[in-house]
Amino acid sequence: MNIYVGNLPYSTTDADLQALFQEFGSVESAKVIIDRESQRSKGFGFVEMANSDEANKAIEALNGNEMEGRQIRVNEARPRTDNFGGPR
Repeated sequence: MNIYVGNLPYSTTDADLQALFQEFGSVESAKVIIDRESQRSKGFGFVEMANSDEANKAIEALNGNEMEGRQIRVNEARPRTDNFGGPR
């Protein structure tokens, strides 16, 4: 399951994100999205977990939690769409 994590502190790294979710199960990947021009975090990222039960437990436990003073948003990622509302 692909999980969206929003409102992350700008200091959050891929390793921080992976460590946060590993408490709930096996993490296949964790990626904080970086702005190409400024090389600074955009404040959100994605975590991939193979087991949907573990992923749902992580979402339920972490959504709304504080991380460095910011209330993070955690939910199942939606598929990307183009500017016209269709899939990419």
